[in-house]
Amino acid sequence: MKYQIVKLFLFVIVGGTSYGSLAQADTLRVMSFNILHGATTRDDFNLDTIAGVINYYKPDLVALQEVDFKTKRAKEYDLPTELGIRTKMASLFARAMYYDGGEYGEAVLSKYTFVGSENLALPHLPNSEPRAALITRIKTKKGNTIQFVGTHLDHQKDETDKVMQAKAIVAHLGNTDYPTLVVGDLNAQPHSKPITIISEKFTKPNHPNAWKGTFPATGPNICIDHIMYNQPEKWQVLDYGILCENYASDHCIVIATLVFTP
Repeated sequence: MKYQIVKLFLFVIVGGTSYGSLAQADTLRVMSFNILHGATTRDDFNLDTIAGVINYYKPDLVALQEVDFKTKRAKEYDLPTELGIRTKMASLFARAMYYDGGEYGEAVLSKYTFVGSENLALPHLPNSEPRAALITRIKTKKGNTIQFVGTHLDHQKDETDKVMQAKAIVAHLGNTDYPTLVVGDLNAQPHSKPITIISEKFTKPNHPNAWKGTFPATGPNICIDHIMYNQPEKWQVLDYGILCENYASDHCIVIATLVFTP
């Protein structure tokens, strides 16, 4: 009799845990968007167009690269706040460097409020442009805390800076307990050394579109904008798209719909 009671008790625990995990699954639409510091490919500065693209696809999380904060070339606009207002999303900015009377770096837009953030300065050679990784954490309505990292690695053909930056990301985030997405313009193709380094801890989705060209927006022939994640057994890729809207940016926009099951 005692054996049966214990057996039933274990069944309830295991069954309840499995059901609870399924009940907490989250579907997230994630976007990487290099916004060319607010200028379009026609150099006419159109934040409404950039926001319009985001609003059309309705992402939950957006990693923005080449973001200006109150620079002269961006008419002294705070681009993350302006785009946050236009998309009705929460915004955060991470400075990579001071530039043109203001600042330049990364930004994240989120449908959810932030519960944590960090600006990770990435290593670079003395004469190279500084880069950063904006680490944010959000808590979904299902109760899952997701870590979303937006970054932009060095653009030079020489991979020295990119390799150092990839190693820094892995060193800082590789052993995190949080389910983590690394998203952005990595300026590195799928089988390059920087991507190989990041792939030690973060997985590129197994989807045919994940390997398509993302740059330039007109006739993309190299894949340098990426969405990657850790804990691959907990993520399911519903779709992965390359959107070449060649007015809003010189990069194609990358967007994926992912299901996270804790």
